[in-house]
Amino acid sequence: MSCETETATALKDAGQKVTPQRMLILSSVRHAGGHLTASQILEEVRHSYPYVDASTVYRTLASARVLKLVNETNMGSDDNQFEWIGKERHHHLICRSCGEVTSLDNSYLDGLASTLLEDHRFQADLDHFAIFGVCKGCGSKGR
Repeated sequence: MSCETETATALKDAGQKVTPQRMLILSSVRHAGGHLTASQILEEVRHSYPYVDASTVYRTLASARVLKLVNETNMGSDDNQFEWIGKERHHHLICRSCGEVTSLDNSYLDGLASTLLEDHRFQADLDHFAIFGVCKGCGSKGR
């Protein structure tokens, strides 16, 4: 099944219309290979469909977030960034000094989710985290 077919099926299954605008927006996020701001998505979509407006992008991203198609994360910049979720969950370590972003496997947070559920009967949404600190390279410079 193609990416576009999977996306259209997810929208239909959620009772949403499959519109050209939604498909362009979600395709933009899906094929970005990383994080994009809503402004970047709008700019890219306008190359193919010049009349799409920012509110359509934001509404589409909000509903896609609810459907767990995309994640929204504050990566330390002014604008939140969006990323296609895909099959493998992951998180990010972001260096406050140099800005380097390192992917972190979801397994690091599995234990936290289990502990929160067991100790507090709290089911945490640990879908996508940006954890800020200082990377090894920048940390060793200060020693």
